[in-house]
Amino acid sequence: MFVIPIYIEAGVCGFESPAAPYSELGVSLDELLIKHPDATFIGVASGSSMQDVGIFEGDLLIVDRAEQAKNGDVIVANLNGLFVCKLLDKTNARLLSASPLYKPVQLTSCDEFQLEGVVTRSIRLHRQSPELLLCMP
Repeated sequence: MFVIPIYIEAGVCGFESPAAPYSELGVSLDELLIKHPDATFIGVASGSSMQDVGIFEGDLLIVDRAEQAKNGDVIVANLNGLFVCKLLDKTNARLLSASPLYKPVQLTSCDEFQLEGVVTRSIRLHRQSPELLLCMP
């Protein structure tokens, strides 16, 4: 992968010249973003319940099944047959949204719950990919 060596501060007022030489990064995005490749999958976020932690509709979620889920982690789980992305409250056996508009979900023995993995990264797409649109319901 080739990268333009630009260091961006909050007050961006210009960009490096397009004629500037590219330098090679030396690692792939996979290597930068994924710690356990054999235990990682990518999902597409839907809904607005996680916006307060920076996860928006259409974002890519990198979900690592090898990471041990800790209290407060953003996780993906299968809850009663539906995939959900929530904050894990292990202390109180609850799933929390990152928005006050959504109530906590108390997990009970009647629920079918399967932790699928920990969300280690999310990626915002500023232009939707046609390939991803095929994956969305």
